[in-house]
Amino acid sequence: MVIAVDFDGTIVENKYPEIGPEAPFATDTIKMLIAERHKVILWTTREDKLLEDAVEWCKKRGIEFYAINKDYPEETKATNNHFSRKIKAEVWIDDHNVGGLPDWGTIYHMIKEGKTFKNMLEEARKTKLSDHTAPKRKSWFNK
Repeated sequence: MVIAVDFDGTIVENKYPEIGPEAPFATDTIKMLIAERHKVILWTTREDKLLEDAVEWCKKRGIEFYAINKDYPEETKATNNHFSRKIKAEVWIDDHNVGGLPDWGTIYHMIKEGKTFKNMLEEARKTKLSDHTAPKRKSWFNK
């Protein structure tokens, strides 16, 4: 699977243009996805020195991306006349997702199990409802 991952606010806390602290379990999860043979692309608005800093930050933590801001490592404007910053991925992990960014454990299970965020929420709701043993209130005011 091709997975595009944002940097600021996703792999690290958003402190742009600085590099914030790592989001909990972000690098471990990305390394697991790469080890499972997913093609993980760094997909970020960072450019030039700021991009180099982000890539170096990831390399120091053992993350080698399949490609950076492109569909495949060799892609250039010369090899792709339709070259754009739009990545052809199956999954995008970004803090600007509708509904926000789930935690990295949830992200991993969604990818591993082929589930959508909606599936995960429905399962959590069903689990919560089946585990709930407290008597129901008759109204808002009655305990």
